[in-house]
Amino acid sequence: MDTHTTPLIEYLESLGYKVELNNGDSVAKNYDNTNEAMNSLYDGIGLRNISHSGILELRGNDSVEFIHRIATNDVKNLPKEGIAETIFTTEKGRIIDYTTLLNFESHQLLITSADFRNKIVSWLNKYIITDDVKVAVTEKKYYIFELLGPQAESFATLICGNIANQIQPNTFKIIHTEGMLFFLAKIKDIKGRIKFWTISDEDNARRLTKYIVDNKGIFNFNFIGEDVYNSYRIEQGIPATPYELNDEVNPHEAGLMDAVSSLKGCYIGQEVIARLETYDKVQKLLSGVEFTEPPLPESIFVLLDNEGKEAGNVTSYVNSLKFKKYIGLAYIRKNFLEPDMKLIAKDQFHRTLPVEVKSLPFKK
Repeated sequence: MDTHTTPLIEYLESLGYKVELNNGDSVAKNYDNTNEAMNSLYDGIGLRNISHSGILELRGNDSVEFIHRIATNDVKNLPKEGIAETIFTTEKGRIIDYTTLLNFESHQLLITSADFRNKIVSWLNKYIITDDVKVAVTEKKYYIFELLGPQAESFATLICGNIANQIQPNTFKIIHTEGMLFFLAKIKDIKGRIKFWTISDEDNARRLTKYIVDNKGIFNFNFIGEDVYNSYRIEQGIPATPYELNDEVNPHEAGLMDAVSSLKGCYIGQEVIARLETYDKVQKLLSGVEFTEPPLPESIFVLLDNEGKEAGNVTSYVNSLKFKKYIGLAYIRKNFLEPDMKLIAKDQFHRTLPVEVKSLPFKK
């Protein structure tokens, strides 16, 4: 979805929005407000444009049942205005993508990662045989903004009125206020915290964004670019595609079992995922690492112990904006997961750096 020249993007650029095109999608890298934005994520409210996500529209009488049958979560009885997070996995129980399903009754939206949108479309079409399901990749039809931070609920009430308080977690409602029309979704995220999405067309997204800026009041509010969010998500231990979520790991390892139903029966990959839990076969888990020296950019690290035995691999790292040190996420074998255990990170050029294992989320 190339939104670079839309009025919404032009308005955001006037506020300091720095746009980059990634596979044709407009991605907000930063807003020239790095320190203020990070402070808002921890102590206030941040607004992040996630319209570059994959936004698939599902239509047909069998759509919800179809998703229920092939993905990990129980969505068979997902009510109108209900939301469920579910994972698509391969036959071997490996992650294809972590997605969010919203039920509008007449149709559904499936929100995927930007990285694996096309893979999900191919996966869905592979299994649609006689089902009444039509999958469409939307282009410039829906715009999604994410409100996150400890003041998210209070801020949503300021913008939308008391209806924001009445919305239950993992549901959404239509909002008509100040001449604007949009959907407000209240979502419990991977870490169990509440965040909000606004979903609308481009014109309402632009007007809503301007309304938020004009009426933020005393709230600690800032726009959140992807550079700032990437630091925040690593600090909080939030896995993301294609780094932590890909077809080399399973939901157990990624800590995503809340999006996996153990009661609903078969889905693609179910037997492998169930066996891993039943027989305690999960070998590695997502954890944190702290670098004691700055790593070189674009290094790919394998983790070793002092005897040269492989302990895991680093998936993401960043010079943390909050903690002012280099930290990362890594899949580490369970026998190396003692806090502060010292390991060696070896890159693709055989350069080595000392690291320490840290629990998630990171703390000072």
